[in-house]
Amino acid sequence: MMDFLCQSLHYKNNFLTNFERKLLSSSSSAASLSGFLPDSIHVNKKEYRPSIRAVMAPPQPQRPPSTTGLVKQAMTMTEKILARASERSNLDTGENVWVNVDILMTHDVCGPGTIGIFKREFGENAKVWDREKIVIIPDHYIFTNDELANRNVDILRDFSVEQNIKYFYDINDRSNFRANPDYKGVCHIALAQEGHCRPGEVLLGTDSHTCNAGAFGQFATGIGNTDAGFVMGTGKVLLKVPPTLRFVMDGEMPDYLLAKDLILQIIGEITVAGATYKSMEFTGSTVESLSMEERMTLCNMVIEAGGKNGVVPADQTTFNYLEGKTSAKFEPVYSDEKAKFLHEYKFDTSKLEPVVAKPHSPDNRALARECKDVKIDRVYIGSCTGGKTEDFLAAAKIFLASGKKVKVPTFLVPATQKVWMDLYGLPVPGSGGKTCSQIFEEAGCDTPASPNCGACLGGPRDTYARMNEAKVCVSTTNRNFPGRMGNKEAQIYLASPFTAAASALTGYVTDPREFLR
Repeated sequence: MMDFLCQSLHYKNNFLTNFERKLLSSSSSAASLSGFLPDSIHVNKKEYRPSIRAVMAPPQPQRPPSTTGLVKQAMTMTEKILARASERSNLDTGENVWVNVDILMTHDVCGPGTIGIFKREFGENAKVWDREKIVIIPDHYIFTNDELANRNVDILRDFSVEQNIKYFYDINDRSNFRANPDYKGVCHIALAQEGHCRPGEVLLGTDSHTCNAGAFGQFATGIGNTDAGFVMGTGKVLLKVPPTLRFVMDGEMPDYLLAKDLILQIIGEITVAGATYKSMEFTGSTVESLSMEERMTLCNMVIEAGGKNGVVPADQTTFNYLEGKTSAKFEPVYSDEKAKFLHEYKFDTSKLEPVVAKPHSPDNRALARECKDVKIDRVYIGSCTGGKTEDFLAAAKIFLASGKKVKVPTFLVPATQKVWMDLYGLPVPGSGGKTCSQIFEEAGCDTPASPNCGACLGGPRDTYARMNEAKVCVSTTNRNFPGRMGNKEAQIYLASPFTAAASALTGYVTDPREFLR
């Protein structure tokens, strides 16, 4: 065990970058941490011992007992979760604390880098801090002939076997995903479906959309490979407590709106920098009425506003979803009535309309009906944001109501293997027993693809539905920056599954109310 004093710590872009001044005593401590320090800080490497076994928080000054009795500090949900995880009775915004991590997730894009850092800093033969708290999910560049992408999955497999990782969702036969019972698909949806998301816990992942799990009333955020390598060896991470923005959404949600409309409305309101390193807490009667999958959509895109994390208070909807998915005990927390929020935004959901985010930013908000003259070349329904079962049911509802065929290529990429099975097994309400796959076929859509992240992140050139040409696409994904889905000249309109399906039927950006009246 080592003791060291961290006098001050700064963050940049939400990642740990700088220990300022004194690392105490042993040169082994300094050598072990050398990979985490900038070149401007000198580290004595004469006596190198590769392992870091534990990290201790700085000693706290003794405080005299209060003369007026115990005073409880009001805290937000995020502050309470981090206080519990750092073994503190209370926390203040801006404090830097060592947090005990409940789950660390990594995938095929960032996993190899994380593993490399772990081995470099802790030693080739080091063991992870807890083999049952690390979840490894291949999902990004899976169904491709790119040799480097395939090698990444091999690295994950070798490491998981070496470390006896309990939750490694492997894929060996890429020609038929159904031949791989362990393979799941998109990490954020798989984490939820496999019971790794639980109220009151801390979940970190090497992916910016890890904030998706905040829908379960937990602290969930993306971290970089360096932080993840450190967590992999210690089970701890140093975090700055973020201030909280509260979004109160009340009113009956119109049947032509989905959670994607709500989050695009919010991002358009506060901009892509409006929540930088802040927690976004969603409350109100509208939020309470949302399903877990819709709550995931809401929390998934807080990173597009710069948010550190998004969070929805756990309730009976949460508990019902978790039944049969996990046997682990969990304890929900809720914001105190007198908790301090940096700012509060209120929305009357009943007055909102379907929206899109025009190229090339998620905050470039416009009403869908204002874009009716925008001709499109294709539609993409998929990703962690818009590839869940309920997203496809929503699209099927539009196709069913219209009774028409799509006018542009319409690509369907289920997030997980379970979602894919739902498309072929669940009857669509009001369809007379038809499944999503039958409705999609009748509408002339492409056959649902193998579950993975697909073209959301572009990927190798042979990725299914990748935008290899400068075309216009309406997509249920989360980002529309230049080159995000492939070609740098392509134009991406972010939209809900309702709006995406309606646009597929007309060949133009279309308000879904045209088919839902």
